[in-house]
Amino acid sequence: MSPIRAIRLPRAVAALVITVLASAVVFSGSPAAAATAPGLGTAGSFSVLAGAGVTNTGPSVIGGDLGTSPTAAVTGFPPGIVLGTIHAADAVALQAKADLVTAYNGAAGQAPTTTFAGPTDLGGLTLVPGVYNTPTSFAITGTLTLNAQGDPNAVFVFQAGSTLITAVNSSVSFINGAQACNVFWQVGSSATLGVGSSFAGTVMALTSIAANTNATVNGRLLARNGSTTLDSNVITTSACATPTTTTTAAGATTTTPGATTTAAPGPTTTAAPGGTTSTTTVTGPATTIAPGAIASTTTAPAVLVPAALESGPGPIAPAPAPVTPGAPATPATPGAPAAPATPGAPAAPATPGAPATPGAPATPSSPGAPTIPGLPTTGANVFSIAVLGLTLVALGSLAVRLGPGLRKPKAR
Repeated sequence: MSPIRAIRLPRAVAALVITVLASAVVFSGSPAAAATAPGLGTAGSFSVLAGAGVTNTGPSVIGGDLGTSPTAAVTGFPPGIVLGTIHAADAVALQAKADLVTAYNGAAGQAPTTTFAGPTDLGGLTLVPGVYNTPTSFAITGTLTLNAQGDPNAVFVFQAGSTLITAVNSSVSFINGAQACNVFWQVGSSATLGVGSSFAGTVMALTSIAANTNATVNGRLLARNGSTTLDSNVITTSACATPTTTTTAAGATTTTPGATTTAAPGPTTTAAPGGTTSTTTVTGPATTIAPGAIASTTTAPAVLVPAALESGPGPIAPAPAPVTPGAPATPATPGAPAAPATPGAPAAPATPGAPATPGAPATPSSPGAPTIPGLPTTGANVFSIAVLGLTLVALGSLAVRLGPGLRKPKAR
């Protein structure tokens, strides 16, 4: 058995093989999956939820439900206002706390698309949809901008190993279709919102949450084990706006203050006086478009703003005066029917003509002389036959004249 011989490759070929193998290793790994919204279950109806009670100072306004379990302590309402229902250690709060645990774990278990090495200030950054992780803490100083890149369903998940702290007057803003309902903050310990800060998203803190004076939240404050402390805050429960297509049948009319849309045969839109008919939804406090304002249809998130903060609608345009129907036209008098035409006399039959006298039968032609088969009867051939005949006659005469002389013996 012959020994195995090593094959020596040129250096260029060997380098090419190594490059191809390395590329295969690099591209064989799958990219991190896109962020997904953790299901909140029954916790979704709560603007504030805690495990060890809720304490409020000042005229806070809570847009959704408020609950706590297992501790039933709820203080500061009034002067605080809860637009939903207060659930203090009841079965509803207990189920919401269980659903919060599921949502918290769902957010914490997602694979990061971006990982920061340590404490990270997100202020001044513009981030696209994804899962952002830090093993320590997140802070927001200034403005954090979230860019959905035109996808209203884009999700942003932030995973903080310890704390989330926002600075005084900091904010979270949205562009290109981003919505607060699709932003989730999973916090490993506690979250603190600075004085006058404008925050957005659902905070799910393992321990406690504190919202300082005049901080506003477009989202939810959900604390698993600790307490939630409020101070003259406004918390609106965000709801995702889904793109809708409105089709109005012919003849249907929809009227809203300051705008009228009438569907005639085929799509027809009638603008309000001085403006364009449409519906606009904005993030943050709701804005009511008065009659005559120019607006456009968008798919930005719908935000439920408490009535105490909502600006009043503009003056309602007067309804147009009804049109008085005209008198019906007088029907035309039908004309008298035409008299039937008198039928004409029938035409006289034509007189038949006399029969024609039969002509005499034609005299049959005499049969021609038979032709010699094989000889054409053209003029040139007749002349050749005549010449041949004369030649034969001449030869015959010559033979007759010379014949006797040819038979006499010559004298010696």
